[in-house]
Amino acid sequence: QVYVEESGGGLAQAGGSLRLSCAPSDRTFSWTFMGWFRQFPNKEREFVARINWSGGVTNYGDSVKGRFTLSRDNAKNGVDLQMNDLKPEDTATYYCKLWSGGNQRDEYWGRGTQVTVSS
Repeated sequence: QVYVEESGGGLAQAGGSLRLSCAPSDRTFSWTFMGWFRQFPNKEREFVARINWSGGVTNYGDSVKGRFTLSRDNAKNGVDLQMNDLKPEDTATYYCKLWSGGNQRDEYWGRGTQVTVSS
């Protein structure tokens, strides 16, 4: 059983930055994609960004394009999400998701980390 370990998040002012990190508990775990979703109160989870294992393919949700950057962290076999120019509407619980297996059949979620942006 692999667990998804998240770190980072917290409180920032509008226009500020925060960094989220994510990695599998087993640093040798083979994954195909890793990324982040976020959830607002009483809403479904929204796609933020994801990256493939090699780092050659990265996708972003429209609301974060140009402000957030997802990159690989080879030392941890994980990813970092750099969030710049934060807005109050970025306030949410952020969840890391990891895909593995053929056709990304296996999915693993982190427990979530809170990001709060004050105006």
